[in-house]
Amino acid sequence: MAIEVHNVSKRFGEFVALDDVSVTVRDGALMALLGPSGGGKSTLLRIIAGLETPDEGSVSIGGQDVTHAPARTRGVGFVFQHYAPFKHMTVYDNVAFGLTVRRAPKDEVKERVEELLGLVRLDGLAKRYPSQLSGGQLQRMALARALAPRPEVLLLDEPFGALDVQVRGELREWLRRLHEEIHVTTIFVTHDQEEAMDVAGQIVVMNGGRVEQTGTPHELYEHPSNEFVMSFVGPVNRLGDALLRPHDIHILGSGQDLYSDGSAVEALVRRVVHLGFEVRVELTLPDGRDVWAQVTRETASELELAEGQILAARLPPPRIFA
Repeated sequence: MAIEVHNVSKRFGEFVALDDVSVTVRDGALMALLGPSGGGKSTLLRIIAGLETPDEGSVSIGGQDVTHAPARTRGVGFVFQHYAPFKHMTVYDNVAFGLTVRRAPKDEVKERVEELLGLVRLDGLAKRYPSQLSGGQLQRMALARALAPRPEVLLLDEPFGALDVQVRGELREWLRRLHEEIHVTTIFVTHDQEEAMDVAGQIVVMNGGRVEQTGTPHELYEHPSNEFVMSFVGPVNRLGDALLRPHDIHILGSGQDLYSDGSAVEALVRRVVHLGFEVRVELTLPDGRDVWAQVTRETASELELAEGQILAARLPPPRIFA
């Protein structure tokens, strides 16, 4: 089901949570709402779900205006950050809950729950209780419970925010694969740029209740529309009004001709930090300004980078936004 949000605004007292927001999600797409805390992401998600009503604007799902329709009629599955399991119920009963309240036949419930437990890799844990599950297992159970009634839209509010880094990485990959199998139109909220770029095919960057830019991960990274998007989507160096990507700084090494082109400058290596597959090189320029470059382990080894080293670095053309 395609989702269309037209000119939606929402205020809570004097606070403007959403200011004339318009978003379109294609049928079967996986989209991320990305931005800092307080940017309006969760409010927009709740309005799409029917948990909040906009002050202005409209929401359509599958071509039907649902702006004032109750949440239960929208065909939406919603997963919160903190799972909200029924602690007195088994995994099986938690997943089955949405079907049992709809009085689905027992055979149908059993078939659907078993299908979903296999899909989310919880088969064999049906008789356990939530207190016996890990954080990642609880999150997968919450997703299965949301999917059980066969929603046409799946909404995830910071679904991996309460989990540790390794589990988050595993679940991101799992969610991507799950979406490829079920093709339910999905929107998830995150403030983690890497998470959004890893999982979603389309990203809406929000800030201060407004949409800053919508695009693919590549478009947002390589062609940001403004300073906020460039600084939020990927690392940057700030040199006054100019922004530089760390990986665009080319370290030439010691003994290089600084005057071979106008972009090469002398730089002092202040610190070299090894971060697994990449190396962060912190530099001080002749005018005293600090920048950092991102290089591979191989490059760092070839250049024999070390603190206190004087070398040449080629800076990319800076990006300056009006």
